[in-house]
Amino acid sequence: MSLFQPVGQVRMTNVAVVRLKRKGKRFEVACYKNKVVSWRSGSEKDLDEVIQVENVFSNVSKGIVANKKDLVAAFGTEDVQKVILVILEKGELQVSEKERQHHSDKTYQEIASIIADKCVDPKTQRPYPVTMIERVMKETLHYTVLPNRSAKQQALDVVKQLKEHMEIQRALMRINLTAPSKSGKQLKESMSSLVTEYENENFSGRFYEAVWSHLGRSELKPRHPNQLTGDFTSLCLR
Repeated sequence: MSLFQPVGQVRMTNVAVVRLKRKGKRFEVACYKNKVVSWRSGSEKDLDEVIQVENVFSNVSKGIVANKKDLVAAFGTEDVQKVILVILEKGELQVSEKERQHHSDKTYQEIASIIADKCVDPKTQRPYPVTMIERVMKETLHYTVLPNRSAKQQALDVVKQLKEHMEIQRALMRINLTAPSKSGKQLKESMSSLVTEYENENFSGRFYEAVWSHLGRSELKPRHPNQLTGDFTSLCLR
């Protein structure tokens, strides 16, 4: 019995595998399963926390490292880290059928919950029940969860599809704002394309005070670094 491990083999145990097939070859990365999900959702940024070893394998379970020529042929580079990033993004996380179904069901419910939380019936301005959103997703859209995309990303896509079958829109957000009077006019002009309704405004005195209706928190992000400048006394989202 040999006491030496063959060159090109690295024995791996207790790992999760992300697999990608290209150019007729199989490429695998040894990872921590929960970290792969976090990486894809954007909550984990440190690659070292995701992968167990910085290498690309043709077979993780047997510890066989991928040939560099195969990397170049399939990915156009032999830079292992660049290849790992591609595999993490586009590869399939290898899990049991039971685990896959559990994750799919959980993500399905999360998508429906995000939509119910962020959207309303435009006629009543009231949210739809999560159970109703789930039912339309299943019975009308026949939606299938995409394992490589986060629930938040998929929720945005599902809302677009739901609009073709039911009355639904992003819930309005009210902004209670106080700023120096000298900045009020400039602020109002810079945000005019985003605000749907000015419920209350007051330019008198030292401060500009207003209550705005807005179409979504994500739209508050400045389109330009200098779009939201000024000395704001308060900005209260409610």
